[in-house]
Amino acid sequence: MATINSVTGPMDTANLGFTLMHEHVTVSAPGIPQTYPQLLGDNFMDRIITGLTKAKKGGIDTIVDMTPLDLGRDVTLLAEAARKVGINIIACTGMYFEPTFLLTGISADKLADLFIDEIREGIGGTKIKAAILKGRNDIAGVTPGEEVILRALARAHLQTDVPIALHQYSPGRVGMRQIAIMKEEGVSLRRVKLDHCNDTTDVEYITWILEQGCFVGMDRYPGHGVSALARTKTLKALIDAGFEDRILPSHDHFIAYPLGGRLPSVEDREKQNPHGYLYVKDVVFPQLLDMGVSQPALDKLCVDNPRRFFEGA
Repeated sequence: MATINSVTGPMDTANLGFTLMHEHVTVSAPGIPQTYPQLLGDNFMDRIITGLTKAKKGGIDTIVDMTPLDLGRDVTLLAEAARKVGINIIACTGMYFEPTFLLTGISADKLADLFIDEIREGIGGTKIKAAILKGRNDIAGVTPGEEVILRALARAHLQTDVPIALHQYSPGRVGMRQIAIMKEEGVSLRRVKLDHCNDTTDVEYITWILEQGCFVGMDRYPGHGVSALARTKTLKALIDAGFEDRILPSHDHFIAYPLGGRLPSVEDREKQNPHGYLYVKDVVFPQLLDMGVSQPALDKLCVDNPRRFFEGA
């Protein structure tokens, strides 16, 4: 076993338990939770505690919060929620958006130094340390500025051994370019997770990613664009192909976000997914059992595989 950092301190990977590898507690712009918390709603902390308590009671032991600075990360909020609920939360470092304006032209090495500091020393003057690196490339592919971020993530990983998770636009096979850059930087692909792979039913593409050695995040449920059932059938096809030891299901769910913006209301989101962080456990896993997947195979997906991913086993 190994030790990793949660928002409440170091923990043994043996204690991760049932783990969701790509979730969010809050999503906003930088500084919103600290400066304009009213935009998240008067009772947003109560909603967070209620949502996480429901997850904990439903059997979720650990949530990996994939919210970097530029998506409104607030690690003190995460730590408060984790302590109140008794759930493990793991924070990330990295960057979601391409550097613009004042950050344009920043070097990969300089960015890597920032990420390394958040892993080794703590985030924002706290002692709360990140335990996973995050980057993002979407429908536009890997832009020049985003390539700088990818190389920074790779270099931070090589100095810290913290694993990498990459948001990617799977309908456009963007992960192929991401993987090429990771290889160029000398990263072992068993330490890389390509996320949102179930935004496509292209089993050939997802299989190619797995054959490179990566883990895959089947981590948008119920999702949009591709039906939840089609996502589960794709997951079943990958299990049948023998890849159950590198699949990581999750939701990309979040509880608190600026109200009145472009996102649906809290009520509409709850109608779409009343299960919250339990959709995979309560809906997807029973479907997979009915499809003939064994319970030991399901146990790997959210118990064994997250531990192995963090340990680099």
